[in-house]
Amino acid sequence: MVKKQWYFINSGPCSSAYNMALDEALLDWHSEGEIPPVIRFYEWNPATLSIGYFQQVHKDINLQAVQNQNLGFIRRPTGGRAVLHDQELTYSVIVSESYPNMPETVTEAYRVISEGILQGFRQLGLNAYFSVPETKEQLDDLKKPKSAVCFDASSWYELVVEGKKVAGSAQTRQKGVILQHGAILLDLNEELLLSVFNFDSDEAKERMRKKLPEKAVAMNQFVDIPFTIEQCVNAFSKGFEEALNIELTPYEINEKQQQYVEQLMQKKYLTDAWNFKK
Repeated sequence: MVKKQWYFINSGPCSSAYNMALDEALLDWHSEGEIPPVIRFYEWNPATLSIGYFQQVHKDINLQAVQNQNLGFIRRPTGGRAVLHDQELTYSVIVSESYPNMPETVTEAYRVISEGILQGFRQLGLNAYFSVPETKEQLDDLKKPKSAVCFDASSWYELVVEGKKVAGSAQTRQKGVILQHGAILLDLNEELLLSVFNFDSDEAKERMRKKLPEKAVAMNQFVDIPFTIEQCVNAFSKGFEEALNIELTPYEINEKQQQYVEQLMQKKYLTDAWNFKK
């Protein structure tokens, strides 16, 4: 059986506005039939705090700390909680809702797509598995997250290693297309992460500081020799090919497409109207 061809893009380190604009542009082009499904990997320059589409900036985020530490700041088109994109590899998957054998429900589609990340961790020799709530209390926690911090809790089908979250993802559906993107942690600067959030009190911040090592973990904590970005790109590329039974073809956007991305940046992702609208 001939495997379906998907495009593969490795963007490397890019600005926050460019990263979000390119993800949206790929969604647009796929919805219009210009390109097949896409797997994309990228990094962030500078390190950036991204917030979920529905988050309230001034309620959750310490913007002064973001500015003082020269971090980027962006609102994602996807939901979920805030993520500090620092020492990580980010992935995005763009695929039609009507793609063969793609489940209709968000949760099950999320599981199918995230299988590629699961297999990528296994390519790297890590014993990763999906997190599924086992009790009513855990399920209630997912429905009503206690914190604005993404890595505070595992969600349905989030990926965990030894019980701790190693990759967080979010999804949106527009124009008949699924966009799922997520962060794969290589290392975690807990103090930097805590610094960019608002807490009700010093005690609440201290509780989160103590809780984070129990909940979130970075890949390099499991190994003696740190993983490199190149290793991870190769492993997760193979993971997606295996999990989705596809073949990835390297792709570079052309000049006309680049102009479209830059227009999206200027009109949307570089504007206060978008980033601070809630």
